[in-house]
Amino acid sequence: MFADTAGELRGTVTYESLTAALDHYRDSGWRADIVISTGDIVQDDSAGAYRHFCELLGALALPVYCVPGNHDVRAVMQEVLADHNFNYCMSIELGNWLIAGIDSCVAGKAGGHVVATELDRLDSEIDRSDMPHVMVCLHHPPVQMGSKWLDSVGLANADEFLARMSASGTVKLALFGHVHQASETEHNGITIIGTPSTCRQFTPGSDTFAVDDNPPAYRRINLYTGGRFEHELIWVNDEPVL
Repeated sequence: MFADTAGELRGTVTYESLTAALDHYRDSGWRADIVISTGDIVQDDSAGAYRHFCELLGALALPVYCVPGNHDVRAVMQEVLADHNFNYCMSIELGNWLIAGIDSCVAGKAGGHVVATELDRLDSEIDRSDMPHVMVCLHHPPVQMGSKWLDSVGLANADEFLARMSASGTVKLALFGHVHQASETEHNGITIIGTPSTCRQFTPGSDTFAVDDNPPAYRRINLYTGGRFEHELIWVNDEPVL
């Protein structure tokens, strides 16, 4: 997002593409309990861009949970989200699930690293919770994407993160952003999912930076009390380009 609602990212007016994704959700008939944003909310470092995000998402009248991305300015993000009663790296218990958000960003770097104190905080939240099933949300992918340039800016301590999640025995699902493309893999019984952006997408498997012609997207996730879950990738306006 930009403070200027006409601002473009690689040829896409991001205010319009996010609006289209939200309109698609409203028209779909499927209804959510919460919204999760996995980071990179703004492109121009401005409070105005965050305010546009909050105004558009706030119109859904749903709780919004956010984690920061490498393009976010964490101090500004936290201030504006707090003004709109949005949640920053916070957890919520719904049904039999704990949904936890963590910060994987490193100031001034595109790649990520979850610091020890953040991993400890997540462990403590999981230990304190009575929920038998956990979903963790972060920005950087804790798995390889098969893309030389994206894998160079992934989660530097992915092995440590995955080891902690596996040791908990309750983490069933992890969601990440950053890669602007669809992804799904498994690790020790944990399903790890990436979702395309609400603006431009990156070309899967590319050795160098490249964008493709896939439309904006979002994902529907259904969590069930027995630990089962379902997810569906929704492309906005057009079918994905194969």
